[in-house]
Amino acid sequence: MRLDPEGWIEGIRHVVSPNCDDRPPRESITLLVLHSISLPPREYGGDAVERFFGNRLDPTEHPYYRELAGLKVSAHFFVRRSGEVIQFVSVWRRAWHAGKSCWRGRERCNDFSVGVELEGSDDSPFVAPQYERLHTLQRCLRAAMPLRDVAAHSDIAPQRKTDPGTGFDWHLSLRQLAFS
Repeated sequence: MRLDPEGWIEGIRHVVSPNCDDRPPRESITLLVLHSISLPPREYGGDAVERFFGNRLDPTEHPYYRELAGLKVSAHFFVRRSGEVIQFVSVWRRAWHAGKSCWRGRERCNDFSVGVELEGSDDSPFVAPQYERLHTLQRCLRAAMPLRDVAAHSDIAPQRKTDPGTGFDWHLSLRQLAFS
């Protein structure tokens, strides 16, 4: 994987989301935030996440989608269970993934973070291809920006969020990073 000057990873699929804006001037990107998502919950595959991040999810298609109607969210990346990585927002722009959040005393984590959604749910294990691609993605991003922290969505918004949840193997993920 290689990051181009515009902030897009070469060689992966790009599905541009309108749910982003400019980062504050001179803001360093120091945090990687890990999330989990599946639409409908606990159902994998399909293009519902892509449609959700593109504001094209039909709320009449599934009862759960009604809860999401009108939300405007995105992430920089989505890692499917197959290991496929899809990019929605340039890393140099602010994706709308963290919401009201705080990390080490700094609020508004979207300002200084990159958001990665893993296809899954809070209570189900993630799979080897996801960890492998996440590790490759992290190495690529660390080479291009001063990332120094990795946090769960639940770490930066503990009153609101639980993802990526108990199914995420932090030991494995951090061990992979330590040896890269």
